[in-house]
Amino acid sequence: MTDATPDFFASPADRESLLTHAPGPTGRLPLSDEMLRQWSSGDLFGLTQSVGMGFDPRRVLGDQYLILSTQGGVRNPDGTPLALGYHTGHWEVGLMVAAAAEQVTSADGVPFAAFVSDPCDGRSQGTRGMFDSLPYRNDAAMVMRRLIRSLPRRRGVIGIATCDKGLPAMMMALAGTKKLHNVLVPGGVTLPATEGEDAGKVQTIGARYARGEISLEQASLEGCRACGTPGGGCQFLGTAATAQVVAEALGMTIPHAALCPSGQPIWLQMCRDSADAAMAMKRDGLSLADSLTEDAIENAMLMHAAVGGSTNLLLHIPAIAAAAGLPRPTADDFRRVNAQVTRLVDCLPNGPVGHPTVRFFLAGGVPEVAWHLRELGLLKSQARTVSGLTWDEVLDRWHTSDRRKACRERLVEADGVSPDDVIMPPNRATARGLTSTVCFPEGNLCPEGSVIKATAIAPDVVQDGVYHKRGPARVFTSERDAIAAVKGNSADPSVQEIRPGDVMVLIGRGPLGCGMEETYQITSALKYLSFGKDVALITDARFSGVSTGACIGHVGPEALAGGPISKVRDGDTIEIKVDTRTLQGSVQLVQTHDGIPVEDALRRRTPHPELLVDPDVPDDTRLWAALQQVGGGTWGGCTYDVDAIVRTLQAGQQALRDQP
Repeated sequence: MTDATPDFFASPADRESLLTHAPGPTGRLPLSDEMLRQWSSGDLFGLTQSVGMGFDPRRVLGDQYLILSTQGGVRNPDGTPLALGYHTGHWEVGLMVAAAAEQVTSADGVPFAAFVSDPCDGRSQGTRGMFDSLPYRNDAAMVMRRLIRSLPRRRGVIGIATCDKGLPAMMMALAGTKKLHNVLVPGGVTLPATEGEDAGKVQTIGARYARGEISLEQASLEGCRACGTPGGGCQFLGTAATAQVVAEALGMTIPHAALCPSGQPIWLQMCRDSADAAMAMKRDGLSLADSLTEDAIENAMLMHAAVGGSTNLLLHIPAIAAAAGLPRPTADDFRRVNAQVTRLVDCLPNGPVGHPTVRFFLAGGVPEVAWHLRELGLLKSQARTVSGLTWDEVLDRWHTSDRRKACRERLVEADGVSPDDVIMPPNRATARGLTSTVCFPEGNLCPEGSVIKATAIAPDVVQDGVYHKRGPARVFTSERDAIAAVKGNSADPSVQEIRPGDVMVLIGRGPLGCGMEETYQITSALKYLSFGKDVALITDARFSGVSTGACIGHVGPEALAGGPISKVRDGDTIEIKVDTRTLQGSVQLVQTHDGIPVEDALRRRTPHPELLVDPDVPDDTRLWAALQQVGGGTWGGCTYDVDAIVRTLQAGQQALRDQP
């Protein structure tokens, strides 16, 4: 570091380096009479731009494919960082872009590349950066679609993305341009460290240290070594990994693409094969629209249930459907599907063992789960995938393939783990006590519904398949205050630390309050603190896909939209019941601290006096919150219904004109 101020007005070291003209490319564009008469000036100038960047003019008329990715950071040639990315999930994506581009080039195509990087939910946990997380998804999808449309002669898009928001955004962008030859390429997963904690548990070192459950030395060590490799999404089946799995179930990827280990030869081959698939779609007259159908949405919901995936996909799957012009699945649809499907996958953060995602891939990944779903008669197996094959054709080839045999054998050789203990046949899953995943409790605190990953509640607080809790409410209107109470280090001496038996109620953290932040720092702390299983959490916020425990989110209506959860006060008694077998649940205010009848309290109480829109919410997020609410809100996928928004604006404008 230096304190010296640069001399902004010094003479250039070499004046002759300041050129005023250059010779330009040599050769000739392969133009024809028809092209000059019929093509637009933009199409013709595009050829000039291409050779201006150094492209061979003799090849400039090949089929154009856009390789759109979420690459972040700048790598030196040896892989070391020149400038960091936000997360490992987009750090190596440039290698995938290069592999896909080489494959397009080898087929005499013309590859283009564009980049729309993405944030990291792990990095922004507990910060104001989380206020931009979910809104970013919609913004990125719009930018990506604009980039796709801005390359007018593209044949198709090879979309490469990995993590929590960039991947759903890419799926929405490809769905919104589904008449093209589009293929999604999941960015893969990072390996777990040979020794150390996974990337989910390591996010709790602050809470565990504050409670005296780990030392400073241990926290420092674990915080350093959690990511085994520098690229790929986290090692657990959180939102990033679940979105990869769902993308494959939607038929948007080639077979056995989700959760591929980042940086390895099989990962780069997947990129090349995906590029070939996009070009084959053009040859065969197929588009993404042939794969992305109502049956594909059903398969996505089935796969989400079978793997025990992140509840954030309840937001993303409807948004992808909407982008594709398909009916958005409702909470009732997810409820119906989850009642049909027992969880088949033992992967972090779920148990009983909690295997890392690379083991899920080696055990057979999505095709292996799809095989079991077909055996159960649930999979829409005539649905087509971007490989050109139907699911029936994919699975018939998969089950006897060399790839399946090699991956499953490698899992046994490397880790001593049976593939059927990671992806379980249905009878084994049932015998080991695995049940359906997502429950949608209702009640007087959530009349529009809520969400809990029922399988992730600690087994020793579940009796005969039922989680039943009755306890005093501890109400918070900011995540910062809530986590301080969990850590036991609140700056406000009147705020008592969280104790076993409490029911935490975190309000004002939905879309209107702060952009629907993800509250993983709270849920993770409760999972890994010794007393956490004896605490419940109810909130109008959302959760990380790696969250576990008695954590109920997506409460509707949200507090700032007039939801009854806004009426709860400290000391009120709340009762929670979740039947993990029938997926029935309820969240009820059953007694008030001041003796007022519950019905009167919910009707007459004013909202909590500290409830307000977070003063630090950016205007961008406020606009997103207003638009998505008109489009159906949380249960509609937090996406935009343009027709509904236009009607609402027109009605508002008319009302203003009608005012005296």
